[in-house]
Amino acid sequence: MTVDTAKLQQLKDLIAEKGALLADGATGTNFFTMGLESGWPPEEWNETKPDNVRALHQSFVDAGSDIILTNTFGCNRHRLKLHHFEGNVRKWNMLGTELAREIAQSVTDRKVLVAGSIGPTGELYEPMGAMTHEEAVDSFTEQAQALKDAGVDLLWIETMSSPEEIKSAAQACASVGMPFTITASFDSAGRTMMGLPPKGLGDLSSSLEAEIGAAPAAIGSNCGVGASDLLVAILSLTEAYPEAIVIAKANCGIPEIQGDKVVYTGTPDLMGKYMHMALNAGASIVGGCCGTSPEHLAAMRKAMDSHIPGERPSVEAITEEIGYLVSPPRDDENVAQNRRSTRRRKN
Repeated sequence: MTVDTAKLQQLKDLIAEKGALLADGATGTNFFTMGLESGWPPEEWNETKPDNVRALHQSFVDAGSDIILTNTFGCNRHRLKLHHFEGNVRKWNMLGTELAREIAQSVTDRKVLVAGSIGPTGELYEPMGAMTHEEAVDSFTEQAQALKDAGVDLLWIETMSSPEEIKSAAQACASVGMPFTITASFDSAGRTMMGLPPKGLGDLSSSLEAEIGAAPAAIGSNCGVGASDLLVAILSLTEAYPEAIVIAKANCGIPEIQGDKVVYTGTPDLMGKYMHMALNAGASIVGGCCGTSPEHLAAMRKAMDSHIPGERPSVEAITEEIGYLVSPPRDDENVAQNRRSTRRRKN
């Protein structure tokens, strides 16, 4: 099926008009402050607490977001089956879209796009696990079709780690005729947990058009282990693919465990600095992930609106301004050098 070119063009037109777009902030961590229990699927709130979902979307729009994501990140049959909710996939994806559209369409002074959030299944693929490509495509297609039918502007594949899962989700989005974006979480020494580096995401995305007949509208990174690490991944991606529309959606600073809670250390001021660096690194869509509140997002909007293009940041500049790298990238040669240095010290 051909991807809806009109929907794809509206994203490109909005970037051309504004230069860069502000995506939204965190869903789960903001819902926790509203009373969501840890481990419980936030997608249920699309049905049981829609006012809370509306309120979060509204707070992001009020802060200046140009794109808001639906509350559907884990709304696939595999994630929902953990709570015996797998029969609610279509209903909760549609409700989540309708709530986001209601808020986006209430904005009269600018265009706000609604992106249908699609997260990983949580399953391992064969031979490491039981998931087959066909099963994954079927699951993602069920979700993508519901999001499309409810009226999203584009589909937003996020927090991916496995190349196989990225391909499955992309194939599903293309099969329902929707433009889609892909972001991965580079949280393990500059790679995803399944070993994919930023350039590898770009290479994979470039191959999709030949394989499934559609290429992603944008690629990038979200979540991870800290804003500094994500910015380094963005540098790698934009260096390899300078013509791509690139998304940067970092966690709010660096996560720290305090008692039984994970606390994100980023201040609004720090997230404003992150915005400037993300734009100078080549990102066209910038937002926040875990820990990013409407207050942080407002600071990011202010930074985006006042941004004067500057030099491409170095890794040293990033760590000086934003904070240390939690999981610094390591290529094979660096690993080999470290091993040789260790052997010399021991001898």
